Amino acid sequence: MYEKLSEKYGMSNDQAKANCNNIVKMAEKAGLHFDFDRMVLTNTFDAHRLVLYAKSKGLMAQMTERLLRAYFSEGKHIGDHKTLTEIATEVGLDQDAVLAMLESDDLIESVRKDQQQASEYNIRSVPFFLINKKYAITGAQPTDVFVQSLQQVIEQDGPFNEQEKNHNSTCSDDRCS
Repeated sequence: MYEKLSEKYGMSNDQAKANCNNIVKMAEKAGLHFDFDRMVLTNTFDAHRLVLYAKSKGLMAQMTERLLRAYFSEGKHIGDHKTLTEIATEVGLDQDAVLAMLESDDLIESVRKDQQQASEYNIRSVPFFLINKKYAITGAQPTDVFVQSLQQVIEQDGPFNEQEKNHNSTCSDDRCS
């Protein structure tokens, strides 16, 4: 992992390790466990297809959460169809249906479309947060960076008002319908 990061971002292995250790510390503060030493570098294309499949079954959030834990904490190979199928069944997806989807060309175009959109937004790394389709926050940032960024967005664009965007919605202090 460290060699790949040092190559990708033009830094030494020691710098890559230090950056990863910083991410681990930030994750711990949020109650997450990251283990960069166990992470398996892989092509995540099929994992993205699986997330879109889970979305069609109303399980996108659960699938995404489970995949992230498998990758970042458990050192599972999320590019492997067997591993993906096991993870998918844990969140309630049908094993045979998942295998059939992974062995087919289903959702390839959808993932390619997502990749194209990411390219158009110049997204090159994760995490990446796009606000109002024009403001970006890249990388693992401390909370104060998000607060400052959101304050700047509000100063420049004004506060988001759901009722102005969608006249059919009703908002109260804690939710919109």
